[in-house]
Amino acid sequence: MRKIIVSNLMSIDGYFEGMNQDLSWFMVDEEFFEYARNLLQEVDTILFGRITYEHMAAYWPNTKDDDAVITEKMNSLQKIVFSKTLENAEWNNSKIISEHITDAIKKLKQEPGKDMVIFGSGTIVSELTQLKLIDEYRLIVNPIILGNGNPLFKSINESLKLKLVNVKALKSGVVILSYQPEK
Repeated sequence: MRKIIVSNLMSIDGYFEGMNQDLSWFMVDEEFFEYARNLLQEVDTILFGRITYEHMAAYWPNTKDDDAVITEKMNSLQKIVFSKTLENAEWNNSKIISEHITDAIKKLKQEPGKDMVIFGSGTIVSELTQLKLIDEYRLIVNPIILGNGNPLFKSINESLKLKLVNVKALKSGVVILSYQPEK
């Protein structure tokens, strides 16, 4: 069965974006790019909510600034965007799912293939966490306290116990914490 992996940069106080969708505080360096390249080799599908999808679709097809391997993967992998309002998904290999997200996720997990990853997309992360459909959380904790912004987990109605499966400290002070739900 395919897994769903959440891989998100976040502040120490739990925000995945600052006020007004600010991402300028993300600390990315060669060690981070190595992590990203390895992750993109593990997956064949990227899951998005509409807002993150629109930001990524505006950036990746035209970028020349980033790692060539990451850029190629971001543009070539299958992308699924969960949205009730998005009408067109023109970024290469994109598909919109507008209804029955739980059923769609369960079906995707049963299909053959590599794992799936969610970048950003706090609403989707929160909804799938609530439904207990996330298999692994890779939280890329940046050494910053934002004080406010958009929290990665919101509207979670019950606690979810996690077990730590990996820790990787980067020279920049960023720590990648990998957790799986306890069964």
